[in-house]
Amino acid sequence: MINITFPDGAVRQYEAGVTAMDIAKSISEGLARKVLAAKVNGQVTDMARPITTDSTLQLLTWTDTEGKSTMWHSSAHLMAEALESLYPGVKFGYGPAIENGFYYDIDLGDRSISDEDLRKIEAKMVSLAKENSVYERKEVSKEDALKYFTEKGDQYKIETINELQDGSISFYTQGNFTDLCRGPHIPNTGFIKAIKLTNIAGAYWRGNEKNKMLTRIYGITYPNQKELDEYLHLLEEAKKRDHRKLGKELELFAFSEKVGLGLPLWLPKGAMLRERLQSFLQKAQIDTGYLPVVTPHIGNKNLYITSGHYEKYGKDSFQPIHTPEEGEEFMLKPMNCPHHCEIYKTSPKSYKDLPVRFAEFGTVYRYEQHGELHGLTRVRGFTQDDAHLFCRPDQVKEEFLKVIDLVLYVFNSLSFTDFTAQISLRDKEDRSKYIGTDENWNLAEQAIIESAAEKGLRTITEYGEAAFYGPKLDFMVKDALGRKWQLGTIQVDYNLPERFELEYIGADNQKHRPVMIHRAPFGSLERFIAVLIEHCGGKFPLWLTPTQVKILPISEKNQEYAEKIALLLKNAEIRAEIDDRNEKIGKKIRETELAKVPYMLVLGEKEAADSKVAVRRQAKGDIGTMDLEQFIELVKEEVVSKRPFE
Repeated sequence: MINITFPDGAVRQYEAGVTAMDIAKSISEGLARKVLAAKVNGQVTDMARPITTDSTLQLLTWTDTEGKSTMWHSSAHLMAEALESLYPGVKFGYGPAIENGFYYDIDLGDRSISDEDLRKIEAKMVSLAKENSVYERKEVSKEDALKYFTEKGDQYKIETINELQDGSISFYTQGNFTDLCRGPHIPNTGFIKAIKLTNIAGAYWRGNEKNKMLTRIYGITYPNQKELDEYLHLLEEAKKRDHRKLGKELELFAFSEKVGLGLPLWLPKGAMLRERLQSFLQKAQIDTGYLPVVTPHIGNKNLYITSGHYEKYGKDSFQPIHTPEEGEEFMLKPMNCPHHCEIYKTSPKSYKDLPVRFAEFGTVYRYEQHGELHGLTRVRGFTQDDAHLFCRPDQVKEEFLKVIDLVLYVFNSLSFTDFTAQISLRDKEDRSKYIGTDENWNLAEQAIIESAAEKGLRTITEYGEAAFYGPKLDFMVKDALGRKWQLGTIQVDYNLPERFELEYIGADNQKHRPVMIHRAPFGSLERFIAVLIEHCGGKFPLWLTPTQVKILPISEKNQEYAEKIALLLKNAEIRAEIDDRNEKIGKKIRETELAKVPYMLVLGEKEAADSKVAVRRQAKGDIGTMDLEQFIELVKEEVVSKRPFE
């Protein structure tokens, strides 16, 4: 007999070799019909795998993240079976589950797939799912695995198998389809009730531009049609809020192939939005003791060799710039922190001088592959709201807590109220990708864990997600549609101060190493603005929006009064524009609504005669006629309150 411990701490005894499905049935037949996979001793496995020793067990259903992921991975195999049936000879790359659904990269040879073909593939998947085919696992030798896919003629699987160790290879079969796969999978295809293939894209094999371009088909499945319909509705809302679409409509930013892919051009309204965000954070930083610094866009290659960034980011960065001086090389900076370390070294420091807080909106550059670029969320040049704090070891926790306060202030001011703080630590096993001593890592990790607990943050811990130089606290924010984004980050670093030989003179008159804290509440302005646009659907809070008021004269006769109102608003530091086109007032109002300008002032002969303004609120309509002084007070009150999006 073996002991099985459940999440609530209860322990039951079963015969060795029992499966998770057997255990689920022993609890409830109804439960067994819902369970998709099992987590045994922390590892997600198939329901049919035997359990032979004392173990912890969690039965995973659709409400669990790992349950969804298992079903979506199984759905990728179901789609592959449908594709093989409809397109004989198709070859398969990778088919993983992703955050929402799954994809499979396929090679159709000379054939292609259109959006219309997706409906045909969906129908085949529905038909195959109804067969309730069991997902069967089989351990195979490397020789047999190579033989199977050689006979099948699938070079992508052969390439993958050649990199695997004999004894670690498994196949999964459902219906007439067999795939190379570690698993796990759901018990059978019958769990998949609702199917939607959502998109077709191109993807280089293994993400390498030198390899063949494969066809990537995205899809998502649900255990019932109602949930799928709700997701598809959310998807439509996401399309309406797409920052690339709204950025163009609201005239915020653009891209030019002549300038270069992944290098955004900020248009006047977008630049005003950026500057306002920047000013907002700069004021908060000055109020909390940060000192502004400015560093160049390039640095000597040796700077990044010293910091370790060249070793870690060299392949993903733009290549070195060669000067006329033989052997001299510069690089577009991939990070601001090495520059700030050199600023720290410009003058000697005493323990009384610390902490020192350097802040910069510094633009950095990374060479992202063409296929990875995506609007403002994945670019090649981006501006970080970067700051680096140099402090004594006894100051680390206090400074970390202050940075958390600053991040929370930013989030609250922009209505990002639903977030989780991810404590990103080293990989438990593989320490080769990190620099620094275990002692320093342990100190840094403990400071983050204690600070997050003291602030009462809702946290999750992820191993293997730390930066190469130190652990992080990453803020995972949910937007208005429930999608998760990684925005702000705080990192403790004992390593760069050692690499740059940073020092301060302690109270004992001896030399000591400062501790470095990296922080960026926005993360990057580009990504933050993209998320902000989609979060609020382009309806920015009044304090932030580029144009706060649109003045709409009914006719040319009212133009002089409109210009007078515009001047008075400007003097009151309210951003206003006049729509002086010779168009009907109804059209002006409709277009101003679409431009998401918060307030409209409609001015006719009556308003001019009475020295008043007729006020409309975006998406709400008329809110009445009032004196201009009343309107100015209304706007200023809303700006100061930093009320959320309406």
